Amino acid sequence: MSGILVFAEQREGKLNRVTYEAIVAGQRLSSELGLSLSVVLLGSGVDSIAQELATKKSNTVYLVNNEHLQNYTPDGFSLAMRQVVEALQPKYVLLAHTYLVRDFAPKFAASMGKSLIADCVGYKLEAGTLSLVRQIFQGKINADVSIQDSSPILISFQAGAFRGDDIEAGSAEIKALSVNLSAQEIRLQPQELFREAKQSVDLTQSKIIVSVGRGIKSQENIAVVERLATALEADIGASRPICDSGWLPMDRQIGSSGQTVAPKLYLAVGISGAIQHVVGMKNASTIVAINKDANAPIFDIADLGIVGDLFELVPALVEEIEKAKAEG
Repeated sequence: MSGILVFAEQREGKLNRVTYEAIVAGQRLSSELGLSLSVVLLGSGVDSIAQELATKKSNTVYLVNNEHLQNYTPDGFSLAMRQVVEALQPKYVLLAHTYLVRDFAPKFAASMGKSLIADCVGYKLEAGTLSLVRQIFQGKINADVSIQDSSPILISFQAGAFRGDDIEAGSAEIKALSVNLSAQEIRLQPQELFREAKQSVDLTQSKIIVSVGRGIKSQENIAVVERLATALEADIGASRPICDSGWLPMDRQIGSSGQTVAPKLYLAVGISGAIQHVVGMKNASTIVAINKDANAPIFDIADLGIVGDLFELVPALVEEIEKAKAEG
């Protein structure tokens, strides 16, 4: 039994950096539970990614190269993961709760007759017994979920539940692992990736996000915040009212009914901080809030809060950023 197995997500030969958050969870659990830690990578011709993963602390990186895994399909990945898990017999399988994992993990779990404890935000250990923490009622309440099932136990962690920067370096052995797949088993064929669809963006990959709320007052005023995003080389996000009004596309929405993000820097401009929005961004490394209401809930979670008129503060901030860039 390999102890803990972490699924490493790659797409088109590029590692999804949220994988590092899942590995951090695995590193901590392996230390606290005294279990070995392994990482599995599925794909075709992804040896360079395996080399990158091998520089992080784990016992083994299992590399599964198969032509039927070159392009992601829920059939291919669920079948491959089942064979990997049956071969390695891990006690826990950890995954980052990404779009790709949401797509194939339920199918993978069902094929093994197992439950998937999905979208967890943390875990607790009491007397050596593991329980998972999940948010319910749109993030208003944390629920502790006890585990009654036998191994393997499948767990996915929400983006931002752990910080990828906390990953420990190391030197892992890379081992090739074979799976048996046939073209007939791959019933679904991939089309365009979600992030490449017209006007769509995967904000979970953003390092800096400038997010705008109702304080912007009108669609025309969004240009004020867009200039700040350009100066910071950031992506634009929004609270639900902005997207519901059609001022920004729905894929820019952050919150319980939008995307869950964990950038290094999150600037909330004119956002009051309703719980539905906060659950989608509270795990950012640094949160900066600009709001004219000193009692706005967003200030309760902000690392830096600026009380004032965004139409005065944002242009001044852009000017200072551009001045700093010019000075080198």
